[in-house]
Amino acid sequence: MRIARFTSGDEPSYGVVTGQVDQFGQPDEDSVIVGLAGDPLYVGIKLLETEHRLADVRLLAPVLPRSKVVGIGRNYAAHAAEMGGDVPAEPLMFLKPNTSVVGPGDPIFYPHQTRDLHYEGELAVVIGRICRDVPAEQATDVIHGYTIANDVTARDLQRGDVQFTRAKGFDSFCPLGPWIETDLDPQAFIDGVRLQTHLNGETVQDGSTADMIFDIPTLIAHVSSVMTLLPGDVILTGTPEGVGPMQVGDEVEISIDGLGSLTNKVAQR
Repeated sequence: MRIARFTSGDEPSYGVVTGQVDQFGQPDEDSVIVGLAGDPLYVGIKLLETEHRLADVRLLAPVLPRSKVVGIGRNYAAHAAEMGGDVPAEPLMFLKPNTSVVGPGDPIFYPHQTRDLHYEGELAVVIGRICRDVPAEQATDVIHGYTIANDVTARDLQRGDVQFTRAKGFDSFCPLGPWIETDLDPQAFIDGVRLQTHLNGETVQDGSTADMIFDIPTLIAHVSSVMTLLPGDVILTGTPEGVGPMQVGDEVEISIDGLGSLTNKVAQR
C-alpha cells in the first residue's frame, strides 16, 4: 500500500495511491489517490469516498516526524572510503530535527553558512508504533513502511564542527517522499534494491541496499536500545558512494526500485 500526504488546494490530507506501477514503483498516468479519514499512524486505514487524480494533487512529505529523524553514517563501505573514514564497528547515529523535513518538489535551501552542499540519496524507514529495546528479529513489527530520503549535508560544516548537528540540521535538509510503501519486506533490501541519484539528469550514485553494512533490523535494534522510537520517527539507513556537491538551480532526483522517485531543486536561502 502506498500512503501519501497531499493537498488539492485545501488542508493537507492523507490518501492511498492506487493504480498500476512500473518496476521502479512509478504509478501510471491513470493513478488516483483515495482519501483517508486521518493520519493512518493514529487512526488506521479508514478509506473515504473522495478520490483525486494523482496528477491533480501536490504531494507533500509523507510523514511529519513528531519526534526525530535518526541518521546512520558510513553504512556503506565504499561511502566510508570516499569520506576517508573507516567502517564503524557499530552503527554511527546522529539526529536531524523534524524541522528539516520537506516533501517532493519542495526547494532545498542553500544556506549562506556553507560553500559545499552535498546530496546523499538514502532509503528511509518510518516507525509505526512506540518501541524501545526492539530485538532485531522483531523489527518488522514496528515498521510502518519505507520512503526515499535525501540526507542533505553541508560538508564543510561537518568537517569543521566534527559533530553533525549543524551540517545536517538546516531547514529543508531532509526531503522525504513521494509516499510511504507499507508492503515491502526488509529481506528485499537485504537481497538488494537499486538506489540511484541523478544530478541534473546525470547519474551520480548507483548502489544497492545489499551493500549496507548494518541491515534494517540491526539498525532498529541498535537505535531503539538507545532511545524510544515514536510513531512517525524516521531512520535514514545511510548512502552509497558517489556523494557530491549541489549548486543553486540544480535538480536532484533519487530513485529506489519499488518506491518511486523523489525530486527537489536547490534554491538560494
